[in-house]
Amino acid sequence: MNIQNVTHLVHAYKIAPWRVNRQWVGTSLLAVVALAMIATLYLDVTSQAAIAGREIQDLTAAITINKQVSGDLQTQLATLTSASVMKSRALELGFQPMESGQAEYLVVPGYSVIEPDILSSAPLPQMSALSIPPEYNQSLLDWMDEKISSSSRGLQ
Repeated sequence: MNIQNVTHLVHAYKIAPWRVNRQWVGTSLLAVVALAMIATLYLDVTSQAAIAGREIQDLTAAITINKQVSGDLQTQLATLTSASVMKSRALELGFQPMESGQAEYLVVPGYSVIEPDILSSAPLPQMSALSIPPEYNQSLLDWMDEKISSSSRGLQ
């Protein structure tokens, strides 16, 4: 810059000082708008976090209530199916305790009990090295050696 340009700028500001004031006002307004945007963004993120936290609290409370209801229902079921309650209900329905001499067994001709394979005492078949296919007895290095040697034989 030469001196003439500098004097021209100084002269322009002396003639119209409102330009400097307008620049300061513009810069100040820009800073205020930027701060307002940052504050708005902060409030938005904070409110979303608060809403999510409240939903978690509500769900935790619901889980606790459901666990209590489940426990109550399990207690009621245990009470209703206890031996003493079941005996009294059976007596009310006309059932009587059975004596050992009252049992009758029915023999069905031709019926044979089929035992499941799991409970049978048959020995499990043993796998020997001879019954395993050779592909499963070969290591990776043996396989690679075989492939390399077969490819080198194919080139000859």
